[in-house]
Amino acid sequence: MLARLQVRNYVLIDSLEIDFPEGLIIITGQTGAGKSILLGALSLVTGAKADASMVSDGADNCVVEAEFDAVDESIRNILEENEAEWDEGHLIIRRVVNRSGRSRAFVNDSPVPVTVLQDIASRLIDIHSQHQTLLLSDKQFQLDILDHYAGNGRLRTECSAAWKELAALKAELARLESQIARIASDRDYNEAQFRQLEAAALREGELAELEEEQKQLANAEEIKSGLCAVEELFTAASSSGEAMSLDASLKESMKVLSKLGRYVPAASELADRIESCRLELDDILSEVSDINSRTDMSESRLEEVEARMSVIYGLLKKHGCADESELIALRDRLSDELFDSTRLEEQAEDLRSQIRKASDVLNGLADSLHKARAAAAPAFASSIAESIRNMELQYAVFETEVLDAPLSALGRDTVQFRFSATGKNPVDVAKCASGGEMSRIMLSLKAMMARYTSMPTMIFDEIDTGVSGSVADKMGTMICGMGEHMQVFAITHLPQVAAKGNAHYLVSKDIDPATSKAVSTITRLTKEDRILEVARMLSGSVLTDAAIENAKSLLG
Repeated sequence: MLARLQVRNYVLIDSLEIDFPEGLIIITGQTGAGKSILLGALSLVTGAKADASMVSDGADNCVVEAEFDAVDESIRNILEENEAEWDEGHLIIRRVVNRSGRSRAFVNDSPVPVTVLQDIASRLIDIHSQHQTLLLSDKQFQLDILDHYAGNGRLRTECSAAWKELAALKAELARLESQIARIASDRDYNEAQFRQLEAAALREGELAELEEEQKQLANAEEIKSGLCAVEELFTAASSSGEAMSLDASLKESMKVLSKLGRYVPAASELADRIESCRLELDDILSEVSDINSRTDMSESRLEEVEARMSVIYGLLKKHGCADESELIALRDRLSDELFDSTRLEEQAEDLRSQIRKASDVLNGLADSLHKARAAAAPAFASSIAESIRNMELQYAVFETEVLDAPLSALGRDTVQFRFSATGKNPVDVAKCASGGEMSRIMLSLKAMMARYTSMPTMIFDEIDTGVSGSVADKMGTMICGMGEHMQVFAITHLPQVAAKGNAHYLVSKDIDPATSKAVSTITRLTKEDRILEVARMLSGSVLTDAAIENAKSLLG
């Protein structure tokens, strides 16, 4: 139930904080006093669209905060999914709208998306505004009402889940079939691409190796000449004309210094260093000779290398790849597409099997829903008809027909409500009922919803439009009866309705002398003030003794 409402800077409401009791709550006020403004403020915390016009002149933002006591476990699940505190069902929902029209939403001080407010509100409060009689022509609304009466909640949930599962399977099958069709249509082209890549026998790092070998082959003569020069330097002739290698020279130098070491210790160290250098130089000469022997001056090999490089460069450019690894990955992917289509076909066939099973499940649930709706329709129609007749339409006929419809998440049914005030030739309710008849039908349906949906709070915004006198009194009695099991707000202009229940609030609009602004306020009426308000509703702006006595009579 709605326990408290706080509003700041919302249109004509500067500041408002008010507590509400359980049961039936009457809200009255003169036309234009701000009853719809109050309802609009409350709609903000239910996730309605926000815009800058809601913010009072001169204010930076408007704030609407509502405090609810909830017992629905599904609300707890919604909050936990959005990391908001449950607080044992004590909910403080706040909506802040800034001057630009952007808004933020909070539940128990945790920020949440506006969609979360909508999900929660659908389980907390039902607001029936004046235009909602249009719902009587809404097939979804009619189906929802019948399902609530029939207790089809579990079946509808399962049917919706089965529909989503089937839709997901069909989407996956369509994707696979599209892929298979694309592979088939591009098969010749892809096969040519694959054959070319396969014939290239690519391996990672090959191009870098070829580029290095190409440099050596292209400069083989210069490399060979330099290496031979180094070898000659290592084996240069002595000044006496006798050939003496660098190695022999170093050995002779080492031998001399070793002898001198007997007299000069430093000479021995020098001999050791020469020996170390000799060994290193010997190793260098060995490697130079090895490189020289391996240096190939073959023109034919150079042509082979450059031809191979040209092939790889051409493939890289053709396929827009950066290196051989990307070409290899492309080759493997084409191979999968060309030679693994059997696997895709097997997956598609498996999906078709799953779709057949899912369709059977969905059709079974749709059949169960149809049987439940068809079985409940006569009793539902009879109950609504009886309720309408109790509001002085004693000849009224109300029928509910379950009709075939395309299969959907709600089954394969649609519902048509038929009505006749005279009891003859009932037709579609949206085409025959007057405003007053619409109000009575809608109230009967809402009363039915209240019994079968466990909605904790219901708000009627002038549902009694188009009726008066004893009919209004009976509608008020029905609303009052609903208030025995739930919290009901009734915004009304009719004294017969306003006299029901115990809690009566008055919405009024005054001019603030300090700012010359119109300001709407809401106050709870005392017993005496309530008599005067009902009397005003009976007689207008001039109160008469007769109106006051009539008001006392209505109030009991």
